[in-house]
Amino acid sequence: MVRLAHDDDALLVRFDCDDRDIWATHTHRDAPLWEEEVIELFVAPGADDPASYLELEVNPLGTIFDARVANPYGRRDTMSVDTSWDAAGLFVEVDRPSPRSWRVQLAIPWRDLCDGVPPRVWRANFFRIERPRDGDAEFSCWSPTLTQPPDFHKPAFFGTLVLDSAGERR
Repeated sequence: MVRLAHDDDALLVRFDCDDRDIWATHTHRDAPLWEEEVIELFVAPGADDPASYLELEVNPLGTIFDARVANPYGRRDTMSVDTSWDAAGLFVEVDRPSPRSWRVQLAIPWRDLCDGVPPRVWRANFFRIERPRDGDAEFSCWSPTLTQPPDFHKPAFFGTLVLDSAGERR
């Protein structure tokens, strides 16, 4: 499950993950977290299909992957990923509320997501990869990308977020 909120300073995201086999091994920033259990967020300002977007991932150990993705044609073979970019003000907290669940809370400063005042409309998608060691992987997303094999880098399938006015900057 994913939950969203925002305030004047940040986009706030929380993932709650039911998981009978919680595991991860990657501990270095920008490691290939998608090879293991992970949550992922792709986000871009504006209402149009994004040609570029930010990708943030967190595994159960709290390891972060953050990158700028240029994907003008919505295809992996033509996209480029810049892992030299870091979400400088990103706050991440991972906890385990029970033996079979883990939770990730993120506070992503607007200054990491866009220049100037954040727009009201955003394109985004939220993903979860669960890889039990004794079973098949499960790929879940908020806005289905309708691909087989699963491919989350499909910006035309990102959903639309509309921020309420309560958190608008003035």
